[in-house]
Amino acid sequence: MAALKDRIAGDLKEAMKARDQLRLDTLRSVLSGFTYKRTEAGVELSDADELDVVRKQVKQRNDAHAEFEKAGRTDLAEKEARERDILMTYLPAQKSREEVRSVVKAIITELPGQTRNQGAVMKLAMAQLKGLADGNLVRKTVEEELGKT
Repeated sequence: MAALKDRIAGDLKEAMKARDQLRLDTLRSVLSGFTYKRTEAGVELSDADELDVVRKQVKQRNDAHAEFEKAGRTDLAEKEARERDILMTYLPAQKSREEVRSVVKAIITELPGQTRNQGAVMKLAMAQLKGLADGNLVRKTVEEELGKT
């Protein structure tokens, strides 16, 4: 366990040596997130817990990026995007739009006609795609596919 934490700590040392301040700050925030989550839970974090912390930080960066874009603060939006990209390297590879669409189509065809609603499809899709696809992408795909039927 804690292989992700060790990898991030090693990368933090490399960022210090390279004087890469953005990477350094980003990795420090992740390690801080691990500490907070461990304190909150009262037990050592599992690999899944550590991945959840990184996913949460990626989502925060995505949300902040969108808000800065809306406010016209491209400098801060770019910083958030770079931080998000750094964090994404620690997550498993994400499924492509086409892969998500094929999973959603399979779920829709398996469901009986009267239970084909967005909530039911989303519940099953997110169970299959947890950590492998962005929730917003899944939601949009579900809406598009249900609109076709």
